[in-house]
Parts: sequence; structure tokens; C-alpha cells
Amino acid sequence: MFELIQGNLLDADVEAVVNTVNTEGVMGKGIALQFRKAYPDNYAAYRKACKAGEVQPGRMFIFDRHTLTLPRYIINFPTKRHWRSKSRIADIESGLDALVRDVRRLDIHSVAVPPLGCGNGGLRWIDVLERMRAAFKLAPKVRWLVFEPKGAPKPEKMKNRTMRPRMTQGRAAVIGLINRYLVPGFDYPVSLLEIQKLVYFLTEAGEQLNQVHFVKHHYGPYADVLRHVLEKMEGHFITGYGAGENKPETPIHLLSGAAKEAEAFLEEHSKTRARFDRVAQLIEGFETPLGMELLATVHWVAVREHAAPNPGAVLSAIQAWSTRKAKLMSAEQVSAAWARLDEFGWLQGTN
Repeated sequence: MFELIQGNLLDADVEAVVNTVNTEGVMGKGIALQFRKAYPDNYAAYRKACKAGEVQPGRMFIFDRHTLTLPRYIINFPTKRHWRSKSRIADIESGLDALVRDVRRLDIHSVAVPPLGCGNGGLRWIDVLERMRAAFKLAPKVRWLVFEPKGAPKPEKMKNRTMRPRMTQGRAAVIGLINRYLVPGFDYPVSLLEIQKLVYFLTEAGEQLNQVHFVKHHYGPYADVLRHVLEKMEGHFITGYGAGENKPETPIHLLSGAAKEAEAFLEEHSKTRARFDRVAQLIEGFETPLGMELLATVHWVAVREHAAPNPGAVLSAIQAWSTRKAKLMSAEQVSAAWARLDEFGWLQGTN
């Protein structure tokens, strides 16, 4: 039986759920990241299998959860070779053959299947769907629930069985800054772009965050490792990063109790608290994506690139950074950001 449906794949009431993977042991985006959080044991077994060279196109890596609750099986279906590469329709075809064989062999009666190789894989849904229909006809007694490519479920609806990370000075400071940044009484999210800039200023204030290294990027200072920091915090302290979408506008919310726990932790760590307070003081009045990008960009140019110590020289450097910044940031805005940074001592050493 072939059923084309929409919804959350991980909510399907079936014996087996198919997870799309690569052969490199990376589950960093999309449905694979959702599986990584929902089934950490499967992720550990999959990574070990990848290191052993056991995860290959045209071969299913099947994880038996040995449980009476559904799903019993996680069927890891290689749709990519390298995690950065695109999917190949030939790998989908050979994989579907292997999937049907394994489902018959294990006497599985119901399977939930995502849109194989679509989305990040780049394949056309109409081409994949045609091949799915043909392959699943060879097992007509199996109930095949095929999910259409309609986007990820809302982060708060995603399953998360990962171990809750401990509160650390760095996490507490980030959570505290997000909480201070948001308007009290309003349920507004903060964007990834704004979090990047909050953490940038926290490190510039002297907070040592493990492996956090900022580079010059499209939207100003950027640290790629923050993706992994937020992944670990997702579902425990924050929500919004469930699918690993690393887009600047991705909205992030604090979960209930996170801010209070962070504040209590910071009370026991006075040096981190002092750096936190310094950043909070600086950003007041600049609490928008543009405001934070502007403030961080001016600081980067003045301090990291050692522009001449005046707003005019900084403006010239920003205009040379990118056409986007040249159009977005006016002389008046750059001067205002410079004045703010100078007022609170963030430009010391540039004169």
C-alpha cells in the first residue's frame, strides 16, 4: 500500500523509519539532524559504521532499537556520498532496491519514507517519486508512508532525546545576553545574526569560549562553530535551531526557565558577569539585526583591521567590504556606532 502524506516523519506510527544520510558520518542538517536528536544511539552506531566503511550507496545501514515501542528500526539510507555533495539519482535507485529487499527480509509491515535526495540533495521530487512508486510495487503488502517535501516541522514539534548539556559560563552568558536583548514582556525571537554579534562582543570583552573564532564574513564577524554550540542547546535552553538552518534570519526563542538558570549561574561567576554587563551596556539602542551588524562591523574594521581612528576612515573600509554594506550603512549610522563604541571604551588602542 502506497500512501503519499504530509506531516512530521518522526511522528509516524510505523515499524521502520527511513533516515537520509551521507557516507561521512555527518548529520548536520534537515531530516538527518532531526534523527540525530531523536535517536542519539542510532547516530552513534551510524558514525561508527561510517568509520568502518560500512555505509555505502545502495546499502542500508539498519539500526534495531530492540524495543516494543514504535519504530523498532531506523533505516539509514545513503542518499549522498560526501555531506557537501548533491544526491545522485542512480544512488536513489540502487538504494530503493536494497530498501525493499531489507524490508522483506526483516518482515517489516510499515515504513515511513522521506523525500529521498530532495531538499539539500538537490533532486527533483517528481523524479524521486516516480522511482519510489515503481520500487514499492515489489512489496505491495507493506504500508509505505511517503512524506512529501513540505519543509521541516516547527522546532518545538521536533523530537529531542539528546542529553541535556550542563550550564557553563559561556552558555549562561549567551542565554543571559539573549534574554537581556529581548524586549521584556514580548515574545519576540532573536535571529542567528544577532546571536553571532552578541557572542562576538562577549569574546571581545575577554570571555574565553572554546574554539570560537571569528572571521570577516558577509554579515560582519562570524564564527561557524556557533552552529554546533546552538545545536547542543536546542531543545534544552533554546528552540528554533531544530533543523540546523544556518540562515541569518532564523528565529531563536529561549525556553522557559533558561534565563533564570543562566542568571543564577552568572551570580557565581563574577568575571563572566562583568563581561556580560559590559556587552549589555554597549548594545542598548542597537537591538535590531541591522543595528547589531553595524556595531560589530564598525568594531571589526576599527580594531581588527586597524583603520585610521576616525569614522570617515571606517566608513571607507566598510564600503570596500561589500556592495551590500556600502548601500546599507550610511555615514550617519557609522558615526553613531563609532560614538557608541568609543563612549564605552571599546575602541581603546585605535587612537
